Amino acid sequence: MSFIAEKIYPCNPSTTRGSSTKLSSSGDKIVYTNGRSVVIRDLNTPAFGITYSQHVQPATVARISPSGYYCASADSGGNVKIWDIAGTDQVLKNEKKAISGKINDLAWDADSQRIIAVGDGREKFGVAFNAESSNSVGDITGHSKVLNATSIRHKRPFRAVTAGDDSTIVFYTGVPFKYSSSISTHTRFVQDVQFSPSGDVFASVGSDMKAFLYNGETGETLSELAGAHKGSIMACAWSSDSASLLTSSMDRTVKLWDVETHQSVVTWTLGSGIEHQQVGNTWAGDNLVSLSLNGTLNIFDKRDGSKPSRTLYGPTHSISSITSPSPGTFLTGSNDGRVISFTTAEGAQPVSGEAHKSQIVALAQSDDKVYSVAFDDSVRSIDVAENKFSTTSNPTSGQPKDVAVSGSTVYVATINGVQVLEGGKEKYKLPVNNPVTAIAVHGKTVAAGSEDKLTTLYEWDGNGLKELGKLTSNKGAITAIAFSPDGSLVAIADSVGKIYVYNVAKKEVIISTWVFHTARVYSLAWTADGKHCASGSLDTHIYVYSVDSPNKNISAKNAHANGVTGVVWIGEGLLASSGADGCVKTWKITPPS
Repeated sequence: MSFIAEKIYPCNPSTTRGSSTKLSSSGDKIVYTNGRSVVIRDLNTPAFGITYSQHVQPATVARISPSGYYCASADSGGNVKIWDIAGTDQVLKNEKKAISGKINDLAWDADSQRIIAVGDGREKFGVAFNAESSNSVGDITGHSKVLNATSIRHKRPFRAVTAGDDSTIVFYTGVPFKYSSSISTHTRFVQDVQFSPSGDVFASVGSDMKAFLYNGETGETLSELAGAHKGSIMACAWSSDSASLLTSSMDRTVKLWDVETHQSVVTWTLGSGIEHQQVGNTWAGDNLVSLSLNGTLNIFDKRDGSKPSRTLYGPTHSISSITSPSPGTFLTGSNDGRVISFTTAEGAQPVSGEAHKSQIVALAQSDDKVYSVAFDDSVRSIDVAENKFSTTSNPTSGQPKDVAVSGSTVYVATINGVQVLEGGKEKYKLPVNNPVTAIAVHGKTVAAGSEDKLTTLYEWDGNGLKELGKLTSNKGAITAIAFSPDGSLVAIADSVGKIYVYNVAKKEVIISTWVFHTARVYSLAWTADGKHCASGSLDTHIYVYSVDSPNKNISAKNAHANGVTGVVWIGEGLLASSGADGCVKTWKITPPS
């Protein structure tokens, strides 16, 4: 028996309109945050990543030390965690309460010994401290409003800069870091400031659509990059040789600058919609990376000024459902209404066409289609081959809770009952007294679970649902139902973490010992041979159980931060799981015998 983590398909960065999102890099890896998670993502192998989910509050920024051994990450509560990335255990090296509010940026010094953290504190807007002892290594002063960015010169004598909403850049000498001068080149919020790798120059960009270069040792203003952008500039990043600067703007363009001539040499235009506004960037090896407001990571080749050389997609919100239409392929639905298609070979692509306008509740597949229901009270279908939503949708008879499909017949669980659709039209509607919270189907047999802890079996005769009996052993509201592949068994999970397996023909419990979850079970998935069943829960754990040996199981503990929202088998011995962390993970499993 074994449960081995195989791949991680990470979430993309979370973004906020009008705010700079801090990306960073180390070699060919980029680092960013989403929710409570920090993601370290290899651009050469997008289906490989490291996630760190030990922040209690939403993570806001993360940066790898110059040594490459540690990552410093910060959160909205003002906490900085420094953790090991050389090993696989992510051992916490140090933790510091830096300020009393959200931290917006971090910077390491060249020795990987000192850190500056800045943001929105009540008593102070930034601190400089030793990464090992947490002792102060200077004072961050000179500002009157929230700080958005900081950078430390990686060359002696050390220098540092901070920038904020007071339209001011403060220049510090060090170590210890102390106030040297204020720079007032910008007239609006300063969004980013970065020293070049050589330390000879630093750059600043801001909401006044301007970019400036300064002497790295003295802080003297050298020049403005004329005609930079037509919208707020949210981020800047340097090439490794300090010869080029990358800027990203809310005017939906990304520009590459020759620092010596102060001229723009390449301009990329990303689109015309709000979602194409650029809110962050970084330079990772030979990869120029810019972040769109919708979370898309655009990767550029400086030799091609026409478009990104590739784009990296992924969920930016919690995943609420997952399904697999074919081996090696799976689709996820998220809380923002987006559906993304994954393949184990090629990674993620968004499903095109008109999507849902609110949270996806559930996905279900049949043949070449996937059906989705969402809190916009609609049912939509997706053509798997075309990776595209249908042009039409069907209204649900109430707020949907789940969906199941057999052939071309779609069954929707709603707070008002069960709705049956065929051929894109409502065929039948069964009103009930208690909201239906989960539904599953095998052939003509339908199982509908409700808030009253009961599951009712029905038979669909083509015109209506005929009740066959009730299954009554669960101890909480029904949250997930799954028939075994041959339809002889049905597993039913509830809100208190218990799973009962029933013989469908006899309507009797045959297994009552799958009780290891400690919170609501969100998803159940049977293996193709019907001998094992996987479960995912709010308690963050995944279990795989054996039908022949009900007391045996294997588990992956703490699989996803904030809960496992879906499990699905995508091949023999290969399980995919989705989480509230926005990530998908695959697991190589040798089930219990």
